[in-house]
Amino acid sequence: MATKIRLQRHGKKGKAFFHIVAADSRAKRDGKFIEKLGVYNPVSNPATIDIDFERTLHWVTVGAEMTDTARAILSYKGVLYKNHLVKGVNKGALTMEEADRKFDLWLLEKQNKIQAKIDGLSKATVNDKSKRLQAEMEINASKALALEAKLNPPVEEVEETTVDSENEDGTVSAASDSTEASGSTEETSEA
Repeated sequence: MATKIRLQRHGKKGKAFFHIVAADSRAKRDGKFIEKLGVYNPVSNPATIDIDFERTLHWVTVGAEMTDTARAILSYKGVLYKNHLVKGVNKGALTMEEADRKFDLWLLEKQNKIQAKIDGLSKATVNDKSKRLQAEMEINASKALALEAKLNPPVEEVEETTVDSENEDGTVSAASDSTEASGSTEETSEA
């Protein structure tokens, strides 16, 4: 019986959620499996992977084949690296203490990378939120100015001018013409 480590799809449309399982290679994708090894949620950022490390390592050491995606996930979590180190111990290339020390160092570096990504994402979220808030404030200010201009149109001021007019007797006299909000008045003097 050929055993495969692969993903079983769960969740709803657009919200995929996967179980990582060891299953017979002849079984359906979402069908019967031998053992559930963990879960994988690609929707979250960064993706959430929770596996039973020891059982997964056991299946890899006994020769279970992996799909491409399962191989990438197990490599990300360090199962394949631990398997590589265990093979080195079996061949006598290094001791188990050295292998454990190398794996712990690798695991620490990996956790630091993941934490840096999470911190970067949270910082980017805060920056994006502040930019959107600033843009919204600018839009609101421009709308307020437009509304104020619409409700209170500007008052046009007209300059006072002098108009020369002829009287009935033919003499020219100067009169002032002023137009303001109250109306226009024209004064003429009679001689």
